[in-house]
Amino acid sequence: MSVPPGLRVPAASAGSDSLDHLVDTANIYTGQRTAQNTKKAYKQDWTHFASWCRRRGAEPLPPNPQLVGLYITDCAAPETKTLSQPLFRPLSVSTIERRLSGLAWHYQQHGFVLDRKDCHIATVLAHIRRRLARPPVQKEALLAEDIRAMFACLPFDLRGLRDRAILLIGYVGGLRRSEIVSLDYGHDDSPDSVGWAEIEQDGAILFLRGKTGWREVEIGRGSSDQTCPVHALEQWLHFAKIDCGPLFRRTSRDNTRALAARLSDKHVARLIKKTILDAGIRSDLPEKERLALFSGHSLRTGLASGTEVDARYVQKQLGHTSVEMTRRYQRRGDRFRVNLTKGAGL
Repeated sequence: MSVPPGLRVPAASAGSDSLDHLVDTANIYTGQRTAQNTKKAYKQDWTHFASWCRRRGAEPLPPNPQLVGLYITDCAAPETKTLSQPLFRPLSVSTIERRLSGLAWHYQQHGFVLDRKDCHIATVLAHIRRRLARPPVQKEALLAEDIRAMFACLPFDLRGLRDRAILLIGYVGGLRRSEIVSLDYGHDDSPDSVGWAEIEQDGAILFLRGKTGWREVEIGRGSSDQTCPVHALEQWLHFAKIDCGPLFRRTSRDNTRALAARLSDKHVARLIKKTILDAGIRSDLPEKERLALFSGHSLRTGLASGTEVDARYVQKQLGHTSVEMTRRYQRRGDRFRVNLTKGAGL
């Protein structure tokens, strides 16, 4: 099933250049409502559901709460497979909930509404949560000493300058990997960006567009040029000769110039895993386990766990709506920094 095409000029107004322009702009806005990674995941969810329906002689459209309830039941407790079919493992509660969101989103694109409060869905989902719910698997936090060791492994060529700026800006800014690569330089941002960066005398300001609106992320200059994220960003911009457009870009094969193409967020994940191995972080563990411990999110959790400032400032930097959400990013070793037991006199 494919998502219906975007907006069109009404037949009675066909040929209007001004309306054609507005339609193009509106379709860009519509396409930006949902993050690209989320759209990709939703597409995979719908493909899986549609395939599941076809194998059982059912139709995915229009929405049928009973059918969806059976689908999530099978996701949580897959039926026994024959020798000719692979054995599927049960999905986690978070994955099942994400699949429901993907189905609801696709139904909405087709002009339907999936009622997730229907008893055939809500009752089954509540039972799945009670039976299968587990604490979320959290990625390890990268602290300041880890970041120093990681960027020390990078060369001082064009790619090295770029990757050093990515690590430092991502860490101090508490950014998601998608936010890092979707930034532009300067206010004249491109359609696929989430905001832009401006450099001032005392630091850099990132203007980011999120689910709850715009937020500003201030990144001050560091104590030395070697560890300063703003200096690293200036070095990359200078040698890459970037004065506008995507902030972090691919480089030519000979690594002598920056190209126009924006980096993929997968580059950030690959960069973190590679530099973790090169820097020997958690070398007490086998390589496979070390790679599984860290991801692009380790930059955000590192800022929340290792910064010795009031939690409200960390909350603002991460763009969280509550301190409780920020505390979820703090790893267990840091959760008892404020000991209320001793504070209560015990």
